[in-house]
Amino acid sequence: MERVAAIKVLATHHFYKACFTRSPATKEFCLLDFRTVMAVSLALTAQAPLAAENAVDFTSELVAPQAAVLAVAQAKRPAPPVDTYSNLIAVNWSLTPGQAQEPTPQSGSEEGQQELEEEASETTPATDEDGNEIIVDGSYGPPENDPVEALNYESYRITQAVDDAVVEPVAYAYRDGLPGPFRDGLGNIVRNLGEPVNALNFLLQGKIGKTIETLTRLLINSTLGIGGLFDIAEKPGIGLPYRRNGFANTLGFYGVDSGAYLYLPFTGATSVRDVIGSGLDQLVLPVAVGAPFNTPEYTIPYFIVSSLDARLEVDAELARIDQTVDPYAARRDTYLARREREIALLRGEEPPEPPLILLEVEGVIEPGEERPSDEVIDEALDNKSPPAELDFERGEMSDDQIR
Repeated sequence: MERVAAIKVLATHHFYKACFTRSPATKEFCLLDFRTVMAVSLALTAQAPLAAENAVDFTSELVAPQAAVLAVAQAKRPAPPVDTYSNLIAVNWSLTPGQAQEPTPQSGSEEGQQELEEEASETTPATDEDGNEIIVDGSYGPPENDPVEALNYESYRITQAVDDAVVEPVAYAYRDGLPGPFRDGLGNIVRNLGEPVNALNFLLQGKIGKTIETLTRLLINSTLGIGGLFDIAEKPGIGLPYRRNGFANTLGFYGVDSGAYLYLPFTGATSVRDVIGSGLDQLVLPVAVGAPFNTPEYTIPYFIVSSLDARLEVDAELARIDQTVDPYAARRDTYLARREREIALLRGEEPPEPPLILLEVEGVIEPGEERPSDEVIDEALDNKSPPAELDFERGEMSDDQIR
């Protein structure tokens, strides 16, 4: 019994070692069901002990499992009962339902062995119910427009945690704690302080009409609007709407590519071009005017108010993004698609077809709905107020209307 137990343990060890390492030398051995191997080992052991000259050292790592079993079978012993092992065949296991499996060929025949080898080497292409081949094409690694995706995702994850814990509650307290007119007045002041940058970039883009319009807004709101506290210029009778512009748009207008996508703390979704442009925007008043725009008394309140207003502006959008399967990818794709559209309209070009995720985030369609017609998409997106608030006419308008 001790010998039977020893062979049982060693056979188990070698069987698993052979099959899981998938050594070519043990290919045929792995076709045998483990219970069949154990039955052979125990049956042979029960017939007679191995002769000394035919003994096999099962404890040696150099003895292949197949060689060990064959050595037991070939040991000098009385002939086994008739038909005891003559019907042993290779066990062909599969996860395919039993009725779909083909009959297993005899492992002892040359034809059967050849069929087994062909099955192992061939790869059958997947097909649909009509017999058409299903080809899955893909790529590995970060997207081309997001080469530092891992770093961006980590920044996004941390920023979202901070937003949930700090920024969102403060923004809601700012919205609910201050009277609406007072909060709107603070936002109007911040926008009015950005008008010089807007006018300068319209001028750099050669849009003289928009430059004059923006400077007129600045003059009216800075005087009649009490330093920009009230947006008098957009009231009926004057009708000069606010149009945000910046150096990032000017760079895009002259063909500078957006560069890699970035997700930065405090800034959020952006790109290399937009980071450079935003930095230049912040330098205009401190460099061109100086005090008080280069002092902490100005920069800190300006940063706080503009950040809270921006957070409240995208609150509904962020809620829809959180409902998507991959919020990080949805945030990236909507930002890049929206910026590409804005630059195209700025240049008087037909904007590219927006991706479905942008239409979902903008509320044009519900998740799972089919893409509507181009006319419906253009009307819906043109009627919305994007974060850049460019409000440019479409490419079919004349140059005079665009300028």
